[in-house]
Amino acid sequence: MQPLYTTLKVNNEIELCEVSDPDCKQLIERALLKNRISYYIRWPKASFFSRKKDACIICINDNVKDAAEEIVRGICDESGYNVRFILKRSSNNYL
Repeated sequence: MQPLYTTLKVNNEIELCEVSDPDCKQLIERALLKNRISYYIRWPKASFFSRKKDACIICINDNVKDAAEEIVRGICDESGYNVRFILKRSSNNYL
């Protein structure tokens, strides 16, 4: 007998934005935690031709996309940081 939950595939993470400034990343992390939004940070492999050495991608659950996007846009407008929004499915394959 197999539980119902083992047959479900859960992969609903999206790449919210790409951040290259460490201060902006810290502000976004604090704001997401304050609003109880779960996230993880993906550090892409640096290529030889890549200029963005400190850039990271903040990934969140698809269910809280609107709230997280509003929070990040508020931080960018308020502080003047440059953040590139991606808003696409994460390409991680866990299973």
